[in-house]
Amino acid sequence: MKKLNKAAAASLAVLLLASGCSKNGGSEAASADYKLENVKFPLKEKVTLKFMTQSSPLAPKDPNNKLIYKRLEKETGVHIKWKNYTSDSFVEKRNLAMASGDLPDAIMDAGYGDYDLLKLAKDGAIIPVEDLIDKHMPNLSKVLEQAPEYKKMMTAPDGHIYSFPWIEELGSGKESIHSVDDFPWINVEWLKKLGLKMPKTTEELKQVLIAFKTKDPNGNGKADEIPMSFINKAGGEDLAFLFGSFGLGENWDHTVVTNEGKVTFTASDEGYKEGIKYLADLHKEGLIDVESFDQDWNTYIAKGKDNRYGLYFTWDKANITGMNDKYDLMRPLAGPDGHVNVARTNGMGFDRGRMVITSANKNVELTAKWIDELYEPQQSVQNNWGTYGDKKQQNIFEKDASGKLKHLPLDGAAPVELRQKTNTGGPLAILDEYYGTVTTKPDDAAWRLGLLKDVMVPSMTAENIYPRVFFSLKELDRLSAIETDMFAYVMRKRAEWIQNGKVEKEWEKYKKELNRLGLQEWLDIKQKGYDRNTN
Repeated sequence: MKKLNKAAAASLAVLLLASGCSKNGGSEAASADYKLENVKFPLKEKVTLKFMTQSSPLAPKDPNNKLIYKRLEKETGVHIKWKNYTSDSFVEKRNLAMASGDLPDAIMDAGYGDYDLLKLAKDGAIIPVEDLIDKHMPNLSKVLEQAPEYKKMMTAPDGHIYSFPWIEELGSGKESIHSVDDFPWINVEWLKKLGLKMPKTTEELKQVLIAFKTKDPNGNGKADEIPMSFINKAGGEDLAFLFGSFGLGENWDHTVVTNEGKVTFTASDEGYKEGIKYLADLHKEGLIDVESFDQDWNTYIAKGKDNRYGLYFTWDKANITGMNDKYDLMRPLAGPDGHVNVARTNGMGFDRGRMVITSANKNVELTAKWIDELYEPQQSVQNNWGTYGDKKQQNIFEKDASGKLKHLPLDGAAPVELRQKTNTGGPLAILDEYYGTVTTKPDDAAWRLGLLKDVMVPSMTAENIYPRVFFSLKELDRLSAIETDMFAYVMRKRAEWIQNGKVEKEWEKYKKELNRLGLQEWLDIKQKGYDRNTN
């Protein structure tokens, strides 16, 4: 039997139960037919639509208690009756609703992946929405006119659009905020105390880490400094950044597109092997945190709060060691042959499956026009971050004299928590041209974009990333089956080799195993997807 990733397997199990159910009979969870046409807001008489959604435990249990929804109701005349679940239980509740066939009008902040969308569409549980966009959604249509690449990304292989996306642009191309996840943060306080310069090569970094280990830079007389630490899984806390000194580099999905348009698997590249050898040397010298291979987020943070790290990796240092001058962003390092490269991630501010309309919906025009309000520029900005003028709690924004939404100082509040209390989660669209006209950039994002531009972008050799290809069900089945085993194998061998130093001895056997696990088929599917997306 073919293997699927956990998300796809769970979705498939539920959808098999749902097969046929969603097409038959009515749904008590959906609204009555109001027989409204040529809808204009606000409605003369208030009506109710029934949506399912998810939210943080920090947010109100009833989303209608959020100021952002109170304003929407007043502006549209549409009351939303919510089935709202906390994020930890939402997927289970969502899948059970789809399995029962007792469908709401729509699911907001739906969290659907491509496999889910295609299976639900095939079963008839959700409806295609491209005609609704063309006829009833001027705000979203304008976004797609300004940025037509998103329409291609929204469109399934059968030519239909089945969901409404979340789009958040913060920089473009190499300067996109998503270009690098795992920023390397180095302890400049220790560098200064030991009279060391910021390392510029992999060898210089090794010597710096040795000094961090042996020269008591924190001055407490104990050997409790941790020269380098990371979390051994894909994401912002991984050490993938260091592989850029040895070739193609590495990222969370092991995928890099060469400037000739060839899709490559980073973890079979000769440069990857050289990177492993370098890391094994660091491990042999006792320079890598022994807990790196199995520690969780909380453990990682705790050691960071104690300022025990010489070098560590994360998206934003404020999360680990605080927003202070003790740590600075380390520049890309030249490898043994002088090679310098920053591998780009294949991330972007785009989520295809943020909202769907179900087949139980009897008021599709009304629903589409309500959803379209979420794509109005100022509304999208609030959907994403939070709102203004709330007298009961801290605000994300204030409106200036021109009507622009200006980000307020956080005053020590955690930005993620404040967002969760006040925003909607989408769908939405924020284009780069909105900054300076509709809203300002958040201070933390502007700071990170500046670092990215100054430190990372000059060393990015790849002109393109792997795009958000919408694969077919058949392709997704194969990719999922291959990746489940192959990606796990890659990460397991990486951890083993860093610790035992046997990469050179086992490299050819490793490559044969990658091929046995389906590497060539994976490359073929990914290349075909890339070619049709870019042609």
